[in-house]
Amino acid sequence: MSKPSIRLTALCAAMGAALSLPALADDTALPAVTVNAVADKLTPSADAERAKLAGVPGATNLIEPQQQGRLLTLGDALGFQPGLVVQEFFGGTDQPRLNIRGSGIQSNPVNRGVLLLQDGLPLNEADGSFIISLLEPRNAALISVRRGANAIAPAATTLGGELDFQSLTAASDRGTLRLEGGNLGRRNLQASAGAQGERWDGHLSISHDDSDGFRHHSDARRTALHANAGISLGGGVENRSYLSYTDVDFSIPTVLTRERALSNPRATMGDGTTPQDTLLNNYKRDPRREVRQLRLANRTHWGDAALNQEVGIYAQRTDDLFVEPPTHNVSDSHTYGAQWQLNGSNGRLGYHAAAAWSRMQMDRELYANNAQTGQRMQRYGDYKLDAENRDLAAGADWLLTPGWNAVADIKLSHATRDARNRSNGAVMDQSYHYATPKLGLNWTPTAGQRLYANVSRSNEAPTYWEIVTGTINPATPATATSTLNRLRLQRAVTAEVGGAGDYTLAGKAGHWSLSIYRSKVEDELISTTDANGVRVGTYNYAADTRHQGIEAGLDGTLPSFGASSLAYRLSWTHSDFTFRGGEFAGKQLAGVPRNVINAELMQQTGAWRFGPNVRWQPQDTPVDHANTLTQPGYALLGLKAEYRGGQRWSAYLQFDNVTDKHYISSYAIRNRTAATDLAFLPGNGRSVLAGVNYKF
Repeated sequence: MSKPSIRLTALCAAMGAALSLPALADDTALPAVTVNAVADKLTPSADAERAKLAGVPGATNLIEPQQQGRLLTLGDALGFQPGLVVQEFFGGTDQPRLNIRGSGIQSNPVNRGVLLLQDGLPLNEADGSFIISLLEPRNAALISVRRGANAIAPAATTLGGELDFQSLTAASDRGTLRLEGGNLGRRNLQASAGAQGERWDGHLSISHDDSDGFRHHSDARRTALHANAGISLGGGVENRSYLSYTDVDFSIPTVLTRERALSNPRATMGDGTTPQDTLLNNYKRDPRREVRQLRLANRTHWGDAALNQEVGIYAQRTDDLFVEPPTHNVSDSHTYGAQWQLNGSNGRLGYHAAAAWSRMQMDRELYANNAQTGQRMQRYGDYKLDAENRDLAAGADWLLTPGWNAVADIKLSHATRDARNRSNGAVMDQSYHYATPKLGLNWTPTAGQRLYANVSRSNEAPTYWEIVTGTINPATPATATSTLNRLRLQRAVTAEVGGAGDYTLAGKAGHWSLSIYRSKVEDELISTTDANGVRVGTYNYAADTRHQGIEAGLDGTLPSFGASSLAYRLSWTHSDFTFRGGEFAGKQLAGVPRNVINAELMQQTGAWRFGPNVRWQPQDTPVDHANTLTQPGYALLGLKAEYRGGQRWSAYLQFDNVTDKHYISSYAIRNRTAATDLAFLPGNGRSVLAGVNYKF
């Protein structure tokens, strides 16, 4: 299917979805029917999700993004959550680096290590990779995060766990118009509509974002359509269908030297006169990423609390053009899959079983990039790639005594990664068999308090970004070659203790969470780049690594003057990741800040909320495994004001990086780095964004 045909298919589907929704009139024209009664089990519910997460003997996050004023980027949705570290790459709707316990953080760009779910079904391709810019936080009613082996989905076996973005339905959004704009050429629009009948409901959301970017050559655009429709078939049977189409296009300003990133953060290669600027001129080479994805999914749920089942199927077509300074990566993939889940209870025993299957067929071509025109030169890689996963899961939850319950789970998986080089006939088929067990204990000493402990194993097979390796020198593109890389499974054993609960301070409610974990990782997948920031390959580290950390959060309110109050949020994520032997024994793994602290304090007075926030990374962070060069620590101050005029109108004004601090937000990871190497990505300078929302 060509790109124009994908756009046409998506447009026709969008028109059909829009025409199927009755026109919305004023409040009196809408029947007073509770939409939650329609497809209730397939409609996101914060209370139901909170109850489900309370049974997980480990660290979780439940995020209600619609409570936020600004909701433009993944950082807006996840920024104050313990255990989740979001590092901006280019400061817009591009590809931020998401870190959960160091899983997949070594990939350049980040594209593995966590299972992303859209309405409970995998958004990742079947090889485990994902394109994080396809996520749309504004269409999420809930974001449920199960960190590490606390993941629930049968296909989730990695060290990082899973994030489930659960779509808005007519139950939570009858209709919204959201307009936003600010400096850096940012213009954002979202419009949504929901409608319902006695046994059905439907929802449609369309959004568009446009930005000139902070750095030179960092403009970005994204258009997304999300639609879903649910129906109650009677007898406890519910069905919901989903359609989404996303078109993402952003320029890549690429990496700079450390000195240049801090002294001239708007710069890109080509702004100077050095030999590196001449060789890697971004204005001529035009590095960028263009992604278009069409996705269809369907879920059916039936049964009651004593025994219920759910079946889901999905299919997605993804066209991905990823232009790095020396290379055009052209990937066209079809991924489709199915998932079955069963949950039941009998007295003190709860039990569950699940199965998942996914398959991907991908064509990937590598072309040298013309240094003067940015056009494709000779093809130096032509691959047919097939990935398949089969997962079986079973578990039990046993109420030992009131307040104590034990949880045991096991997942059995078989994964294949088959690759063929069409250019020379080379074939490399790889298969992986693994078990992912977990044993946990929950203790609820009092209502609203929960303590837990667990021990688990995790497994991660490599993606094709690690298996297919290109070697190209930007100065001599005619010598470019590509190879297939045989890799072992990354495995880890993790122990975790922690808890979460409610508290009262000065007569006001609050919530706390704390998790302490340690993982022993074997055969960690390490991806590196060269002196120009170009990916050069992936290997399994020859010795063990250790990932350990602390994830803590507080949020609540405090009394203020009169009838007003102070709302606060605080999160601390401490990551101590080290090599236990081998070439870099005793060194810190590059890629993960040792401490990330996010805090916000908001004065709430009537319809107004306003106050400061801070993102603080206290220590310098190594950007290479030899720990020779670092990303400097930094603190960013922000200010925010929000107004909520009843149930319909709301508005916000937000200032980021108020002091206009020069800092480095992220970097390319490598084994060793010299001061003259290109490795660093500057963060955004001072910026302001304002928005207004109207709910119908």
